[in-house]
Amino acid sequence: MVNYRELAKTIGALTEGETDEVALMATVVCELHHSDSRFDWTGFYRVTEPELLKIGPYQGGHGCLVIPFGKGVCGVAAESGETQLVADVDAFPGHIACASSTRSEIVLPVRNSTGDIIAVLDIDSDQPDAFTQADAEALSEILSQVFAR
Repeated sequence: MVNYRELAKTIGALTEGETDEVALMATVVCELHHSDSRFDWTGFYRVTEPELLKIGPYQGGHGCLVIPFGKGVCGVAAESGETQLVADVDAFPGHIACASSTRSEIVLPVRNSTGDIIAVLDIDSDQPDAFTQADAEALSEILSQVFAR
């Protein structure tokens, strides 16, 4: 299991003073992806135009290139502005299978300092029911620390 307290310190130190969103996303993804064996695919989908997400920095196999708001777990998180904690992706209505190995997923909206959703953070696991509410809270805190400052 990941030590979120130490991970937050590391990410904070690495991103201090940086304002470029893509550079921040690349650094966060790298640190997250290598912090926990549950994290099979870790990446951002950026809001690049109204109601549309495009793949951003990520680690793992290929992801979907474009996801409309409201479609799949990422699109629902972007549209609703709420974290999606999915224990079984096959049970999620409209799940977009970018990788056949994905069994569970957590997707968090990423907000900037004015509260606008600029992206979603998507973490997929090849294990069923891999994520908890504690993961959601810790990851949300890290995202706020980096992007909402």
